[in-house]
This record gives sequence, C-alpha cells and structure tokens, in this order.
Amino acid sequence: MYLVTADEMQRMDRQTIESFGIPGQVLMENAGRGATEVLLENFNGVFHKKVGVIAGRGNNGGDGFVIARYLAQRGIRVTVFLLAERERVAGDARANLDLLSALDVPVVEMPSQEAFETHKTSMRHHNLWVDAILGTGLKSDVRGYFRDVIQFINGLNSPVFAVDIPSGLNSETGQPCGLCVRADVTATFALPKIGHLIYPGATFTGALHVVDIGIPPHIRDSVQPRQHLLTPEAVAGYIGKRSAIAHKGTTGHLLVLSGSPGKSGAAIMTAMSAMRVGAGLVTLATPAGINSIAESQAIEVMTAPLPESADGVVGPEAIDAIKAHLSGKQCLALGPGLGTADETVDLVCRLLREVDVPVVIDADGLNILATDLQLLRSTQVPVILTPHPGEMARLTGGTTRDVQSDRIRCARDFAQAYDVHLVLKGARTVIAHPDGSVYVNPTGNPGMASGGMGDVLTGLIAGLVTQGLSPETAARSGVYLHGRAADKLANSNGPIGFLATDVMNGVPGAIRDLESFGDSISISHRFITRAGG
Repeated sequence: MYLVTADEMQRMDRQTIESFGIPGQVLMENAGRGATEVLLENFNGVFHKKVGVIAGRGNNGGDGFVIARYLAQRGIRVTVFLLAERERVAGDARANLDLLSALDVPVVEMPSQEAFETHKTSMRHHNLWVDAILGTGLKSDVRGYFRDVIQFINGLNSPVFAVDIPSGLNSETGQPCGLCVRADVTATFALPKIGHLIYPGATFTGALHVVDIGIPPHIRDSVQPRQHLLTPEAVAGYIGKRSAIAHKGTTGHLLVLSGSPGKSGAAIMTAMSAMRVGAGLVTLATPAGINSIAESQAIEVMTAPLPESADGVVGPEAIDAIKAHLSGKQCLALGPGLGTADETVDLVCRLLREVDVPVVIDADGLNILATDLQLLRSTQVPVILTPHPGEMARLTGGTTRDVQSDRIRCARDFAQAYDVHLVLKGARTVIAHPDGSVYVNPTGNPGMASGGMGDVLTGLIAGLVTQGLSPETAARSGVYLHGRAADKLANSNGPIGFLATDVMNGVPGAIRDLESFGDSISISHRFITRAGG
C-alpha cells in the first residue's frame, strides 16, 4: 500500500481534476461525506452531543464545512468556528461554507486572537471537536493564535476527530510543527500519509481511516509514490509456499560470523532464528573458546570454531577458515556479539572486500563499518544493514535525535548514497532500498524493548536471503515477521516480559498467519490502523 507525501497527494488531486475530469468540489464532497461516516461509526452518542467544527479557510476547512452540513442534515447540533473572515474563504471551500446558511448552521468567525478569546466560553460547551484547521502541506511551525487554538482544543479533554491529518502534524516526518492537535480518530483521504504511520505522528493521529474519494487507480499509480506500507498480502507474496519436494539441500545454507567472550547468546540467537524462519542449514562460526557453548545451546546448528587471539576474539588469522566455510553458502550474517577489538576490525574490513555472497550486518559489524564507510563502496555483493537509531547516528556522524527527526529521509539518503538495503529499527521500522523506495512496517510493539531482539532480526533476514529471497524482500519480510511474532506474544502473554527467544520461537506461527492475512491491520475499502499496533 502506498504512503504519500503532501506533494504526491496534490499531484493526484490535480490530475484527477484536470485530466480525468472530476471537479474539485466533487472530491471535497466525497471526502466530507466519507469522513462523516467515519465520525458516526467511531464516536458513540453523537446525536446527543454538541459538535464543534474548528476550521481554517483552505480546503481542509472546506472538508470540515461538508462534514458540518452532513451532521446538521442528520439532526446533530453543530457549530462551525471559522479561523478567518468569511470573505477570505474562496473556491470549493467557499461554496461549501455558503451551503451551511440554508441549514441554519451557526458559523462563528474568529479571525483574530481577540475574537478567539471572546468565544472561548461558548466553545467549552461543545463536547466533540472536528479538527479542520490545517491540511497536509504544513512544513513550518504553527504560529500566532492558531497555536493558541490548538493548545486550547487539546486542553479541553474532549474527543477530537481530525480531518485528513491532525493540524500541526508534518505529513512527511510525523513530527509536530511546534504544536499538534491530538486526535482520537483521523479520517484521511485516498491514501495514508507518511506522518500518520511514523512516530510520534501515529500517536497524534489515533485510529486512522482512509476514505476513498474517487482518485482513479491509474492516476495513483502514475504518480508512483516511493513510500509503501507493508501488508500481510505483500509479505505472503514475497515468501510464497514451499515446494512439496523441498529438503534441507534446497532451502539454503547460511554462515553466521558472530560471538565473543560474554556474547555467545547473540551468536546463538542469530543462528537459531535463521532456522526458525526456514533456512535449511546454518553454520555458526565463533571464536574457538565459546564454540562449546554454541554446540550445547544450538543443537540443530553446525558450528565452526575459529582461530582466536589471546583475548578470545577473532582476527585476521581466521580469514582463511572463514572463507573456506563460506564455500557453498548463500548468505553471511555478520556482527552480533562479535566485538570491536582492533584485530576484529581488521578481519571484518578484509572480509567485506572479499566476500562473494550477500551480507547482513548488525551490531558490532555496524560499529566497525562506522569507522570506514568506504568499505561499503568496495563491497561487490548486496549488503543489508540493520541499525537501531544509535547505530544509525554513528553511521551518519549525526545524533540519534537527527535520525529520529526524519527517519524516512535518513534511511533513504543512506541507502541511496551507499547502495545498500537499510533497516532502520524502532517503532514502525523503516526499510530503505538503493532505488529510493521505502517501506514502513506496521507490526511490533513496545514489549520488544528487550535485549537480543536485534540478533533475532538479523537471523530472520539472513535466513530468508539464504532461502533465495532477494535482499529487498528478505529485509521487508524479516522485519514484518519479527514484529508479527511479537504482536502475537503481546496479545496472548501480556504487553511486556517476553524475551527475544520467545519472539524467535513464534516466527513459524507468524508465517502460518500469512495464509489468512490475520493481522492487526485491516485492508479493505477502508484502511484502519491504530497507533499501538
């Protein structure tokens, strides 16, 4: 499913009006009518409430005027509070504002701070609010008395229904533009916007519903948005069904280079996760000193003890053994628990220049890369990186705050600059590819804030590459299944306290669920998602 920027949505609207011939007023009518149905479905007792529509003078306000009209026609008490003088409203919005007069819908003009202060008392007597102040094109901070109005609405503790996007939310980054309406429900039009799904925007959006307003599919596809939301249908298509005559020799062999003293668990979880996602064979290469631990804990995995230094870590002396073990493998998983000793850095740098199979790099592998990003330019094979925000900050030379302020841009820019597939972990994980396409994952929950989760994800992605999935589809599928398994645990066992190994062991069930597309995200005529899932 596409996720769109404000510019992409505007282009779709414009082409629908100009080349397809649907007037803008019809699109506005469809939007307002559909949004009204969403409102009535999601708020109980609307017929006994006083509804306030707080509207700007642009098209977002115009959508609000249509909603006010439909509510009034159903006998619901509604007042429009217009943050402008009526004369300044133009175009399709003005046409819909004028229609309210015939229905005797009160329109209170509040073009200034003084007017707003005058009407605060009457506004407090409304117990459901429709936010139609600002649309999706906002980029700069909300200023002036609009900021005071938004702060006032948030302070009322009344339910809020946002039209298209909560006013003050940046539709492309999900960041508040200084201040943002906190909505309980949002009805957006045609397609979800990036800011609805990326945190913290998802929190401000509340339950999201997408209303069909009549944008033709060929126009939607011609714009070719570069952002997508992962769906169970898509992931099921990536993975497909295994052949009835499959055997371990046809489902791939993965080499995992991982582990160091005190970090054997990371190596074991990475290897076992690859098997849980279906890899036929996995060989775990670790320093010789911890090989016995790996053998005792990962009994389905083959092990390869490597020459080690006096400190128990692997270095250049292990390169020949590693290259020998890579023979016949389909993928290399590198980094979890490996350490960053000088000799290990030397080993990794040399290995990345010489490896001839796709590589999935996480944890200490990423920290080593951060010291010399030119290694990525010398690598001749597909590379998948799986950083959390802190590791991403080290890779980019910025701060975690920089990364989190615009996750889509950060991931896309890096993937394109270094020709890699990048999985930026966190709430609503972002998967970016060298061609500039970006996928947002809807699965996962806060219970995953626990050690070892990244090791499991590395194994899942590498295990899927090993089975023949492309780096693109393996990254997307691994992230989706990782979160889906965790969501099932949160639903069955509780929201916190489950472990990375619990998630790992839940992956086969998550794969099974793809057959029925059972998911917290419902894809139908109207798309619905909630901030928590």
